[in-house]
Amino acid sequence: MAQIAGTTDTYDVGAAGGNFEDLADVIHDLFPDENFLQANLAAETCSAVNPEWMAQELAAPGTNAVLEGDDAPFSDAPQPSRYGNYTQILRKTFLISGTQEAVDSAGRRSEIARQATKQMREIMNDFEWALVRNQAAVAGASGTPRQMASIETWIGGTPSATAAGNVVRTTGSTGGTFTEVTSGFPTTAITDAGSPSAFTQAAAELALEGAWDEGGNTDTILCSASVKNVVNGFTGIAQRQVDVGRTEQASITAAADLFVSNYGTHRVVLHRHARNNVCLFLDTSMWSIKTLRDWSLEELAKTGDGEKRMITAEKTLCAHNWRANSKVVGIDPAA
Repeated sequence: MAQIAGTTDTYDVGAAGGNFEDLADVIHDLFPDENFLQANLAAETCSAVNPEWMAQELAAPGTNAVLEGDDAPFSDAPQPSRYGNYTQILRKTFLISGTQEAVDSAGRRSEIARQATKQMREIMNDFEWALVRNQAAVAGASGTPRQMASIETWIGGTPSATAAGNVVRTTGSTGGTFTEVTSGFPTTAITDAGSPSAFTQAAAELALEGAWDEGGNTDTILCSASVKNVVNGFTGIAQRQVDVGRTEQASITAAADLFVSNYGTHRVVLHRHARNNVCLFLDTSMWSIKTLRDWSLEELAKTGDGEKRMITAEKTLCAHNWRANSKVVGIDPAA
């Protein structure tokens, strides 16, 4: 049917003509944040921009038998190596006009409070991203910001030449695009080597073996969603059963939270910021987060008709002994 001539409708009136808007008084936020490492690694403090520590390995075991009455010889005792990382300054800022803070806003009472909450989550997201990626240590200069070396960069070593060619263990000779950190700061970002290949259970077990050989006890397998979909199919995944009542709908449980291997029980953690072609095998007791300046929300000097805020922190990653960890790289999750 056609509209009768002369009808006044919403197209004629519109918002300008007097019709009220129907705007829900809520903001539906989507926050893909991730703070697993910040929540699970030990927290420590530091007092310099380049905190350092020492690490050492035991000598390889071997035959130890001496003659009766033999005089004891001596040799120089091996000394620990010195390592370090650089603190990284993180910052978020926002400026809200006086008028915007005064008007009646939909979904929030205060734009300042909303932005403080939102951007605090964002800056913590940035730090989590820096922790898990393959970022190199940068000493910084007057025109260059300092950067900390990330977990991937610390786990150096050489891709294994055995069953799974993309497994990285810190044992063995250095070479290729993976170089073991022997002292100081890892200033070269780890790059991927070899051709992308399927992620197999054999690769995972070889990575666990490499960490165990060094004295590590892998408690966490950290990976992206696409890699975890592969892990879900491993035969070492712990089975879970969920009891439901007769009148309740049964749920489907398809997530793998625990992987049991010869080297223990390892929790499988889904991480939003892990690279899609890497799986990390971590002994979390060997890592910590050092803080020079903790999270801070500051009100900056007022220079106009607005409110200025700045969120800052200065932190770094401490790899007490990265040899207790390993990884699988060059993963093609679709293979």
